[in-house]
Amino acid sequence: MKKILAFIIFTFLILSCQESEKSNLTLLSDEIPTDIPLVFGEGIVSMDEAMDFAITFSPEMDEMYFTRRKPEEDNKIYAMKLIDGEWSKPKSAFFTTTEGWDFEPHISPKGDKLYFGSLRPLNDTIGSTGLHQWYSKKSVSGWSEPKPLEKPFVDRSVIMYLTSSENGNLYFTTGEKGDRPEDWVIYNSVKEDGQYKSINRMDGGINTSGKLIAHSFIAPDESYMIYDFEHDSGYGESDLYISFNKNGEWTKAYNLGPKINTDKTEMTASVSPDGKYLFFHRGVDDDGDIYWVDFRSIKEKMEKDISGN
Repeated sequence: MKKILAFIIFTFLILSCQESEKSNLTLLSDEIPTDIPLVFGEGIVSMDEAMDFAITFSPEMDEMYFTRRKPEEDNKIYAMKLIDGEWSKPKSAFFTTTEGWDFEPHISPKGDKLYFGSLRPLNDTIGSTGLHQWYSKKSVSGWSEPKPLEKPFVDRSVIMYLTSSENGNLYFTTGEKGDRPEDWVIYNSVKEDGQYKSINRMDGGINTSGKLIAHSFIAPDESYMIYDFEHDSGYGESDLYISFNKNGEWTKAYNLGPKINTDKTEMTASVSPDGKYLFFHRGVDDDGDIYWVDFRSIKEKMEKDISGN
């Protein structure tokens, strides 16, 4: 009798644990990833013969946006919503333009802003003046019509892959006037008195090594940053790296290892709002999918390895 009772309790605990791992995101995949990355939403989000990358979710994880580039086409942002327990089919985002292209969306941790990069013309110009960041605000009636980030951002000809922290600080890829694309690195802009007053190249271990340093995902509490770059010690093309914020100082970048990085290109990382899953693009040239993996075990291992050094 005791053995039967123990078995029932054990089975209940296992089922409870499995149930706790379920989320709105698991509705799109047959398997829940562990430490081995899996294709996310195969055939729905990640399509054959297309490049899918840069995915972001609402805090409730009932709304998602991602970038897709089909052969011979420009970048385009697609949106999906959870309706009555099922995800809608991907469709063009509400702000899609016919002038220029959009890519790399990001929903702020509070869910009140949706940022994206775009080559569309600015409000007071005839043609495109560069790759600028645009944003929409969320209200009870939905998302507002997007508008460009103003000074000091609009003065840059390129600002790419913007992500934000809970306190409103912004992190992105850009460069100084005259820089070549391979010279662009990670910058940020700190929100002061409700305003963004300057754009600053990040110091510490963030921009000290590698080439093609880009696509920074900042943790909501700014405790870590995941980004990608090429390095001679890497596994192939661009690899994903993580740097930790230790008492205001950023550590050197640590490669996320061979289970994440391959001889292909890994880039445009993001972490689900619940902190459980790491999402990233893996592919070759203009083809590739969005992958996801259990981020908690990866982060825990990285922190242990660093503290042991």
